[in-house]
Amino acid sequence: MDTSVEPRPSGTPDAPLTLAEPPPRSLGLVASTAFWWNLGISLLLPVAAVYVVLPGRPLWTSLLAIVVGAVIGGALLGLAAAPGAREGVPAMVLLRGLLGGRASYVPTVANLAQCVGWATFEIVVIAESASRIVGGPQWPYVVLAGLAATVMALRPLGVVRLLARYAVWVALAAVVYLFVQVLRQPLPARAEVGSATSFWSAVDVVIALPVSWAPLAADYTRHVRSTRSAGVGAAVGYGAATVVFFTLGMLALAAYGAGGLDVVDALLAAPLGGLALLVLVVVELDEAFANIYSTAVSSQNIVARWDRRVLAVGVGSAATLLALGFDIVAYEPFLFLIGSVFVPLVGVLVVVYYLVPRGAWDVSETAPARPLLAVPWVAGFVAYQLTLPTFFAGPGAGWTTWWSARQGDLGIDPANGMSASLVSLGLAMVLTALLTLPAAVRARSLR
Repeated sequence: MDTSVEPRPSGTPDAPLTLAEPPPRSLGLVASTAFWWNLGISLLLPVAAVYVVLPGRPLWTSLLAIVVGAVIGGALLGLAAAPGAREGVPAMVLLRGLLGGRASYVPTVANLAQCVGWATFEIVVIAESASRIVGGPQWPYVVLAGLAATVMALRPLGVVRLLARYAVWVALAAVVYLFVQVLRQPLPARAEVGSATSFWSAVDVVIALPVSWAPLAADYTRHVRSTRSAGVGAAVGYGAATVVFFTLGMLALAAYGAGGLDVVDALLAAPLGGLALLVLVVVELDEAFANIYSTAVSSQNIVARWDRRVLAVGVGSAATLLALGFDIVAYEPFLFLIGSVFVPLVGVLVVVYYLVPRGAWDVSETAPARPLLAVPWVAGFVAYQLTLPTFFAGPGAGWTTWWSARQGDLGIDPANGMSASLVSLGLAMVLTALLTLPAAVRARSLR
């Protein structure tokens, strides 16, 4: 297992411009872990901690939910990331071996919508946070964030190495400082502010963050030198960041929430808290960059000969324009709806990939269709919505109403407290194993 992050000469090749070129394998375990740690650095996590904290329950209960969710989500991300290193292809191309060459276009289109939406959302989060910390109107920060993220997407491997060597330490220093300041405040024995309705619904929120990166993971792990480094780096790096940042949000709410402050205001209230948050805002640019780059690379599954740099500039420009004039808050439920599409798909991929004999994964454009594998995927999606319908208000409220009515038809309690991610994953993985295990056993016996 290679753990090196030795300096590279200035002429080191970056990510290939088209699918026809082989990807350079220049990342070891340390670089991979540091990259995924940096992707986990997001103000969305401490802000979202309000949905993880169980009001009226001891703080350790919420902390346990964070750890359980991070372990499950990180493990799934690692399992989805490792095949990228073995096959050397981006994530959507990897799905050719699962669904077939043309059939892989279906999740690709969903992933394009997801990546553009999340890139826009990240730019908005960065701009809003910078505006609150530094002051001034929001739009200049939107333009700067969009421009910086787009430029980063032009040389992705150079950015990954830069993050591994420098950004990881700066971010770690800021996080430690914020933890020290929050822990200096008196903490109540029981949480007073929080919106989690049950332990497993809190776990579900935490799982969603690592799994949301699974459809993008192989875009980066195809440049890692070993499958073990790719899988462990993704699982440990992002899993650790998930625990750290959700816990920071939980503690900030416990320390300041009773005074009516949200997480960002609470952290700003700490001495030099604005400076520490500003560091995290700058580091968060890598999430916008990753979504822009992955949109470009995902597009190549459909238009293989297009230059990823041209695609990245187009995607970055579109995300910046959307961030300037689009109500991304109204788009957020749609992003989570798309996320529920990929939760069961990750389960299907993990089961099938690790059952197929090594070297038998077909990622060519002519990979045969496997329509039977759509059954557990769709079943997992339905199970997710029946457990926890995606919440829409306004024009999209009919979706939530329809699934809520189906819950009633089946006698499912809307307040069931179960993890929709685990229900969806479990069903998809069990059905996939039942469908593919006999053929996999026969194939291995013939080798």
